[in-house]
Amino acid sequence: MDKPTYTLEFEKPLRELSAQLDQLRQQSLENNLDVSTEISAIEKKIEATQREIYSSLTAWQRVQIARHPKRPYALDYVETICEGFQELHGDRQFNDDRALVGGTAFFKGEAVMIVAQHKGRDTKEKVARNFGMPQPEGYRKALRLMKMAEKFGLPVLSFIDTPGAYPGLSSEERHVSEAIAVNLREMAMLRVPTIAVVVGEGGSGGALGIGVTDRVLIFENSYYSVISPEGCAAILWKDAASAPKAAEAMKLTADHLERFGVVDEVIPEPFGGAHHNPQQTAATLSYTLQKHLNDLRALSEEKLLSTRYERLRRLGMYEEAGVVHS
Repeated sequence: MDKPTYTLEFEKPLRELSAQLDQLRQQSLENNLDVSTEISAIEKKIEATQREIYSSLTAWQRVQIARHPKRPYALDYVETICEGFQELHGDRQFNDDRALVGGTAFFKGEAVMIVAQHKGRDTKEKVARNFGMPQPEGYRKALRLMKMAEKFGLPVLSFIDTPGAYPGLSSEERHVSEAIAVNLREMAMLRVPTIAVVVGEGGSGGALGIGVTDRVLIFENSYYSVISPEGCAAILWKDAASAPKAAEAMKLTADHLERFGVVDEVIPEPFGGAHHNPQQTAATLSYTLQKHLNDLRALSEEKLLSTRYERLRRLGMYEEAGVVHS
């Protein structure tokens, strides 16, 4: 397993210990010295420090892990857990939005439709994919593919990873809010099983535009929220630097979302995040997706739609002075 080359602020003690360990090993090789006792002591300290850091992550630290530049992106998972992915392009109205990727693939030998937000790795790809922020044509392409899936009886797998839909002038001119709203309505009525997975960031309506599904899964260090912590902080405290406080207040982490019924299952990650062992993370995702797909395939069309409706109706329910509101 390769060591991540990018270190978050709260991971610096681990980086320093790893540097000490590498230095000791190098000295051992160069001078033919037996430093096994010292190496063992540092390895134990690294293990203890990992447990201390990663067992008590704050909401803001989880947001940082969700944004880690080495974290696996949607197409990384598709490439690993699926076969024969065939990308389909264009919304048949305006353009092909590369921030939102879709197409057919085989998952566990069964045909599925993939709809995924993808950020890109290097600068050139990030710009080409608009940093994972879809425009209206992206959501219209996604809907076109989901309707195609419905026509041929294919389950839809959505991979959510966006800070939000693109808020620029061109996006507003082409009615991004209308495109997302139509997707919300149409996804609620799709007559095939649908599953969404939040693999990194799940920001606002940009995420929800492909997230109205029968099941919503989320990785342990992902987040799903109506607004980014920075955006919330700028509105409430007039200072984006208050993002850590906003992240805590918004209850946007996987454990809170599961407790509130917003997501159906939290997918565990390796210590430190998915980027520390992408293959293991992909294997866990594959198992979890198969389990939920098997459950959904067992339902009749009528039961599938009624169960989805009941799930959506439960969202937003709250209790006040013994009275349940919805």
